[in-house]
Amino acid sequence: MRFLSNSTAKVNKVIESDNPTELTASDLTNVAVTLLDNDAYTITENIEGENKFGTAPIRDAFLMMSNTKIAKDLERIPDFISKNSYPSSASGIRSEYGAYNNIRILLSSLGSSSVAGSTKGATVYNNFVMGMNAYSVIEQNGASAEFIYRPAMYSGPLAMNVTTGFKFSYAGAILQDLHILNLRSTLRN
Repeated sequence: MRFLSNSTAKVNKVIESDNPTELTASDLTNVAVTLLDNDAYTITENIEGENKFGTAPIRDAFLMMSNTKIAKDLERIPDFISKNSYPSSASGIRSEYGAYNNIRILLSSLGSSSVAGSTKGATVYNNFVMGMNAYSVIEQNGASAEFIYRPAMYSGPLAMNVTTGFKFSYAGAILQDLHILNLRSTLRN
């Protein structure tokens, strides 16, 4: 899905001295407002606040998939809510790092990036923000995953190696281009 999103999502660039620059609160707000203007539905439900010290309610939100390298930049954004500040620890998604405004942020070390992709040669991180039904996985009729194992045969020199492998069918599709945005950013120094 990462490669599909990387190749087809609309790009929102953050423009200042480098192109793009690090994430800011206004960048995240602008992306959320753009998705709302495009009639995208939020993916997650709100998490109601509880009477616990140091917690905050979480709005219903879009999801942002990013690389783990941007974690420090997220912590610097005012009003960013870390996952450990959610009212209930069971409310977060396993890979979720936190939330800002109407965006809940999921981080993975496999998040998309482009080495030397900025105008000053910095690594650019693709932060995909999406609404409900932005993309889908298409079921493949009659196709299922298969693990293949062929043991060595000692009938001759051509058949003495072991073969292992797998095959599966997968098709991903962007259903609504206006409901997925790519907020490209670099890291803060």
